[in-house]
Amino acid sequence: MNGNNNETSAWRSGDKNFATTAIHSGYSPSDASFSPVIPPISLSTTFEQDGPGQHRGFEYTRSGNPTRNVLEKTLAALDKGKFGMCFASGLAATTNIIALLNTGDHVICIDDVYGGTGRLFRQFVKTTGIEVDFVDYVDVKNLEKNLKPTTKLVWIETPTNPTLKVIDIAKSCEVAHKYSKDIIVAVDNTFLTPYFQRPLELGADLVVYSLTKYMNGHSDVLMGAIVANNEELYKRIAFLQNSLGAVPSPFDCYLVIRSLKTLHLRMPCHMKNALAVSRYLESHPKVEKVLHPGLPSHPQHTLALQQASGHSGLISFYLKGDPTKFLQNLKLFCLAESLGGYESLAEVPSLMTHASVPPELRAKLGITDGLVRLSVGLESEIDLVKDLEQALKTC
Repeated sequence: MNGNNNETSAWRSGDKNFATTAIHSGYSPSDASFSPVIPPISLSTTFEQDGPGQHRGFEYTRSGNPTRNVLEKTLAALDKGKFGMCFASGLAATTNIIALLNTGDHVICIDDVYGGTGRLFRQFVKTTGIEVDFVDYVDVKNLEKNLKPTTKLVWIETPTNPTLKVIDIAKSCEVAHKYSKDIIVAVDNTFLTPYFQRPLELGADLVVYSLTKYMNGHSDVLMGAIVANNEELYKRIAFLQNSLGAVPSPFDCYLVIRSLKTLHLRMPCHMKNALAVSRYLESHPKVEKVLHPGLPSHPQHTLALQQASGHSGLISFYLKGDPTKFLQNLKLFCLAESLGGYESLAEVPSLMTHASVPPELRAKLGITDGLVRLSVGLESEIDLVKDLEQALKTC
């Protein structure tokens, strides 16, 4: 992604063939006998067999479904991976990765992480005897210090949620894998999608998505995914995918397949709008600080430019005034959780998406009641700025 302003001109070069891959991978009309241009939705839960145990690739839809297969192949292609796996939600995908672990295993998770992920890790500490340390390893030396012989999983979310810290994927993978080849490095790439960032190319073992967000982009599907290159690791997760059974419906898979065809058009627009909003907020007297990796003011701005080819519509900022008044007076931005849809959303993480984070950790991370997170959508840039302007006057 390249642009004419300073914030976009120096990003890492993106995949010039991304649009073609998104539109043509995973399916060809000739795959079906009647050659439909659009992949058909296979709603059947079971499939006729030619003989006992002799099926034609599908036997029961939890174990595999033609529509889900198209989506999984497409997702793998977009991340330049070999294997894609879909799940009923992003947290279901995360649960399947945790299920790879055993009692006594150790996990290092980035400290500023999606509230649901942190809650899940803390719950597993209580119920399974898996040890989890939440570590700030923006400085990769902190990751190195916390590795131990029992470490089996390093969890990276970058940019982080909601303070948008940028973690060095390549260095983190290098440090973890040098310490032990048995450590799995998983990267939650929900915020940037493979359009802007491809962690497998930077050394990650797994890429994890909440497809609910940008990949689907229409706020009407709940789904998650994992992409991998290692066949042994893929087989282990695929076994769990079938055994735990948290798989998406064929119809939802069809919707995400449809949405991926326009990802390359939506993400640059999200980026453009978010940059415009960030610049406006950064200059406003009622805003203390804006967090956006594309702004030179961001502490990991240089790393962001080297690691990704752009940034999505996610930004956070600290408001000097009353966030409740501000949020209640917004007209275009909807006060709601989630992100990545075509519509713009606003929320206060401390009271909404990250309310489950322990208060002392929220304070340490800077998730105060004055921190506002915006998911900037695809509306007209000028209208979004005007909406923020009128709302800021009220607080």
